[in-house]
Amino acid sequence: MARHSHWANIKHKKAKSDARRGRLWGKCAKAIMVAARTGSPDPAANLALRYAVEEAKAANMPRDTIERAIKKGSGELGGENYEPIRYEGYGPGGVAIVIDALTNNRTRTAGEVRMIFTKYGGNLGATGCVGYMFDARGRITIDEQAVTEDALMAVAIEAGAEDVYAGDGLWTVVTSSADLLNVKDSIEKARIRIEASEVTMIPNALTEVNAEIAAKVVKLVDALEDNDDVQKVYTNLDASAEALEAALKD
Repeated sequence: MARHSHWANIKHKKAKSDARRGRLWGKCAKAIMVAARTGSPDPAANLALRYAVEEAKAANMPRDTIERAIKKGSGELGGENYEPIRYEGYGPGGVAIVIDALTNNRTRTAGEVRMIFTKYGGNLGATGCVGYMFDARGRITIDEQAVTEDALMAVAIEAGAEDVYAGDGLWTVVTSSADLLNVKDSIEKARIRIEASEVTMIPNALTEVNAEIAAKVVKLVDALEDNDDVQKVYTNLDASAEALEAALKD
């Protein structure tokens, strides 16, 4: 594993207090529709759909809204067709950035993403330019006060977790993408409260920057996340917790 970055945990804390629920639900609905369209409409038989539904539930998306999105994706109800696309590029200070999007218009989305990169001091690159710096992994976060290290390690490692570490007031459990749900289920059965769980892209190398550059990268990432087509943004940003906290407050 690469050395720990404060980025993911601090972004997680910020997300809990953001008033962007409507946009978040819209993005969750798109992910559910795409997963349901490309596989079974039953989450038990469609792993991608189960992941999408789990994330929607974590965002407090209403059950009927989730069910309607599944029906739209499976063709039972009318709905637009979205396709997944990944963009890669560099932010200020050479920080690597990967963007996963769902779009019904590739030309529009590419133009909007390129414009955001340019406006905030980054550069949209070619496919593969930074993707090799990230590995697909499952990530589970738990409040440090909710469980002791020994208790969490005993459950998580036995269930197949790859790593458990502490930082920024949270335990982070890292798994393979395939093992995420099994580890999550085992932790929940042990009555340990989970803050969040997701399939994500974890950097295998970090780019260290000062507070000024970190603030610029955060503004770029926030602008990308505000785009309706962008689902997730991953970065290998490495900065102190204090610098990131300050940047996220600006």
